[in-house]
Amino acid sequence: MRFGRLFAVLYLLMAAFRVYAGVYVSSPSAATVSVAGSASATSPVHFVATATSPACSKGVAGIGIYTAPYTLAYSVSGATLNTNLTLKAGTYNVVIQEWDNCGWTAKALLTVTVTSSSVTQSANTGKTFYNLQNQSGWSSYALLPPSWGICSTCTSTGPELVWSWTQNVSSPSMDGLSVKSYYGAGSVKWGDVLWNNHLVGSFSSQGLPDYSHTLLPTIHNFTYDVYFWVKDASVSQAMEFDINQFTGGLSFIWGHECRIAGGHEWDVYDNVHKKWVPTGVPCNPISGAWNHLVISVQRTSSNQLLFKSITLNGNTATLNHYEMPGTTSWNGITINYQLDGNSAGTPYAVYLDKLNFSMQ
Repeated sequence: MRFGRLFAVLYLLMAAFRVYAGVYVSSPSAATVSVAGSASATSPVHFVATATSPACSKGVAGIGIYTAPYTLAYSVSGATLNTNLTLKAGTYNVVIQEWDNCGWTAKALLTVTVTSSSVTQSANTGKTFYNLQNQSGWSSYALLPPSWGICSTCTSTGPELVWSWTQNVSSPSMDGLSVKSYYGAGSVKWGDVLWNNHLVGSFSSQGLPDYSHTLLPTIHNFTYDVYFWVKDASVSQAMEFDINQFTGGLSFIWGHECRIAGGHEWDVYDNVHKKWVPTGVPCNPISGAWNHLVISVQRTSSNQLLFKSITLNGNTATLNHYEMPGTTSWNGITINYQLDGNSAGTPYAVYLDKLNFSMQ
């Protein structure tokens, strides 16, 4: 905990057997946690939390519930949380944590005993990470021709490429939490800028290092859900949205590239031959408006990559396209977002909002 004091009180409503948690953050100069109460409940357990951060003029960014160490069971953007969690029978030392937009955070500890539940020991109820565009953990890289490998000497200030990632943008924005991703001019044409976030595994931005590799093998289904806004989509060579899982020595990269100046078509990634495969599905994002993109993929029981569907602005294309995985020695789950430059290196900005990622 840093620069925060958070009070949590756990109440049991005897009639409904639901747990309520009230979370309050006060002066950032304090650094203590006070907890009162514990309770028994039946599953699903109802959590309600509120948070304030008076010393941060930008307000609270989000609240999360950890049901075990490094296990973020639920998170939400904003200063209020109201959700039901399905938990198997047992005692949970729950951590409720808030993050504000000034870099401060605070936690409260709550003990909850679930007396009965329909959830089995092996059940995987999944996780969703909300508003990832406005969270920490994003790394950025320049990818230069002709290999388009990561440039180890490049910096965001150039001269090869210029790029930036600006959080808490209020306009254009759907909720005041959009991010401005900028691809700028530079001495190299056809260059790309890649942003990457480690969600599970080493360097996890979500507190899920999964050192024992007990979580990763159980995850098979993924959804990448994001809104994006670009003033003039025609200047973008391509926009890329990737889901990556590395487990059991295998590398699963569900790459999705919307070729705009490159032909207005969706491509998917061939992991073995390391090349893009055209799908025949058109990709025509709207300029000057919010575009809603939902990508659904699966790691099959036989360890194939299944590209299930792409939905852009309400139009769903069912792909059901299969690829084979590559190999790796790393274990983790990451997501990528990438902007590709055209032959002139024309600068452009894309705004991201409500970037939610689900895994199950």
